[in-house]
Amino acid sequence: MGMTEASAVIDSAASFDDWRLYEGVRTRRVMAFCIDYFFIALLTIPAAIIVAIIGFVTFGLAWLAFVFLAPAIALTYFSWTLGGPSQATPGMKLTGIHMERLDHRSIDWVLAIVHTVLFWAGNAILTPLILAATLILDRKRTVHDLLLGTVVVRSGLSAENRQ
Repeated sequence: MGMTEASAVIDSAASFDDWRLYEGVRTRRVMAFCIDYFFIALLTIPAAIIVAIIGFVTFGLAWLAFVFLAPAIALTYFSWTLGGPSQATPGMKLTGIHMERLDHRSIDWVLAIVHTVLFWAGNAILTPLILAATLILDRKRTVHDLLLGTVVVRSGLSAENRQ
């Protein structure tokens, strides 16, 4: 990494130093989580009914899809919403937060899926301590945010307004 690239990274990271970006983010993330998983449950219900009906037609063979149904719906939900142009899920939008990358590039669907999978893995290992990292890490980030170079900030204070 050359000197100009290193200074660009430092300048980019400095744009996230405004404390107002993180005020109430932890609580808002928890609320967004509850809202998003409520929406995912609502999406899973009709899909489960369809799989159940197809299961009767296939003499139970399609019922094997129940194992993958909820995770597939959740991954699709997060890849389309978090990896979309607003970089926020509907729950995040309702609570006034969104996700940004520290290098200011947009979040694509692949990063959204990796973020979701790391979140689930972190919950499986650290539950209920997954939010404890936000108490000690900079910018109230979780471990999966730290690993992926992302940060969740309050909406309305975009990177362009902070520079």
